[in-house]
Amino acid sequence: MSLSDPIGDMIARIKNAQLRNHKIIKLPSSKFKTKIAEVLKREGFIIDYKVEAKESNAIDLLINLKYNSGTPVISTIERVSKPGRRIFSSAQSLPMINNGLGIAIISTPKGVMTDIDARKQKLGGEIICKVF
Repeated sequence: MSLSDPIGDMIARIKNAQLRNHKIIKLPSSKFKTKIAEVLKREGFIIDYKVEAKESNAIDLLINLKYNSGTPVISTIERVSKPGRRIFSSAQSLPMINNGLGIAIISTPKGVMTDIDARKQKLGGEIICKVF
C-alpha cells in the first residue's frame, strides 16, 4: 500500500492509539520514522520503540506509548510540514512550543533533532511536527 504522507500516517496512528489507551502501536517502518521515534524516546514522550522484521521482508516499527496516571504523556502531536506545503525555518526563527514546554521535531542536514538541539548547533531545517 502506498501512502502519500507516511509521517502524517505515523502521527495519526499515535493520536488514535492514545485515544483508545493502547499500550503498543505497530506501523510500517522506515529510517525516518525510526529517527522520529528515537527523538520522542530521548525527550520522554514514549517509553521505547523497536524495529521488528517479518518473514515477508516487511519491517514494522513497534512504539510503546507512555501514560501518566492513565492520561497520555503526548497531549498534542501535530504535523507542521506536509507534502503539499513544506515549512522550513532558520535556526533563529525556530518556533518555541508552549513557551519551551513542548518540542518541535526538525529535519536538519545533520539529522533529525529537537528545536532546542537545532538552536544550540545553529542549524535550520524542515519542521516535521510539534509535540506537547
